[in-house]
Amino acid sequence: MGTNDSKSIKRDQPEEENGVLYGRNVVTEFLRSGRHADTLFVSSDTAEKDVSFYKALAAGSGAVIKTVPSQKLTRICGSDRHQGVAVSASFCDYVTLNDILKAPGTDGKAPFIIICDGIEDPHNLGAILRTAECAGVSGVIIPKRRGAGVNATVHRTSAGACSHIPICRVSNIVNTIRELKKAGVFCYCADMGGSYCYDTDLTGPVAMVIGSEGFGVSRLVRESCDGVVSLPMFGQINSLNVSAAASAIIYEIVRQRIS
Repeated sequence: MGTNDSKSIKRDQPEEENGVLYGRNVVTEFLRSGRHADTLFVSSDTAEKDVSFYKALAAGSGAVIKTVPSQKLTRICGSDRHQGVAVSASFCDYVTLNDILKAPGTDGKAPFIIICDGIEDPHNLGAILRTAECAGVSGVIIPKRRGAGVNATVHRTSAGACSHIPICRVSNIVNTIRELKKAGVFCYCADMGGSYCYDTDLTGPVAMVIGSEGFGVSRLVRESCDGVVSLPMFGQINSLNVSAAASAIIYEIVRQRIS
């Protein structure tokens, strides 16, 4: 599968609140990404070999390393699920649309982009980012308003994937789709009433719009796309959780691109 080298992409950094990310997977992936960190907190009852591991990871991040009692770390994190380690840092360094267009997709060549149109639940956004990173997606586009941003919950749900995948925030999804189409990217949306994704050619430069939990893809966004794709539904419930549907469609695109 394709990989994305987030270190080689120039970051666009709009103002974003700093916060505390905690848990071994999230902290490990954040430090491995090479991004700047303010402070690495390690619990005083953490095994010495684990302390050495995190200190080595933090060496290139510019982080100040502090050993604190476990109870204090719980207060810092606001949770006792920190697993003995936390890092204080910016939640996300957003990239530009041009950065994503330059990033290779699963096949190492054509862009493979996911657009989240109003995903409001940070758990769903985190799950989509995790699948996207594993699938070698070039980047994920999210709106600046009317949708979840990248916060600590997104980091935890993504298992640290959002430290590696390029994420772009845009003011207007419709205008962004127009820019992508001008750049030669075919834009589709996942919504009811479309052709089955298995019957649609999703190879080449492609962007897939995933709609919000309650309302799906907005009308203007749907009208701006080159086509609509759907998953077959045979049960009594006529819809999937948005992150589950996104995963199925993302991996159908992967299947087509690698075959």
